[in-house]
Amino acid sequence: MRTATEIARDYIALWNKTDAGTRRALLAASWTEDATYADPMMKGVGHGEIDALIAGVQERFPEFRFSLRGTPDGYDDVARFSWALGPEGGEAVVKGTDIVRCREGRIASVTGFLDQVPPTA
Repeated sequence: MRTATEIARDYIALWNKTDAGTRRALLAASWTEDATYADPMMKGVGHGEIDALIAGVQERFPEFRFSLRGTPDGYDDVARFSWALGPEGGEAVVKGTDIVRCREGRIASVTGFLDQVPPTA
């Protein structure tokens, strides 16, 4: 069973992958085929839709990178962690907290909360 820290690191790495082929391969390896993603601004089901969500965020914020904030925690098949999105080495513009539920070691669902969003987002 993967730790909350391993899950969070892999998750952040996926959101930072700009090469579509590599990103899709990571999704296939670490998320269930029927995985769901939902936050207040977007939703997706399955690898194709989730990949499109990630690509859309990267298109909207091309010079930004995701990073972990604080220490991930979790129990059983659930992990919780906070993240930041901003220019590399700069101040985060968006911050959030995600709850990830795994099934057989792979991400099955993500429920995201936005802690800080700029007014123009």
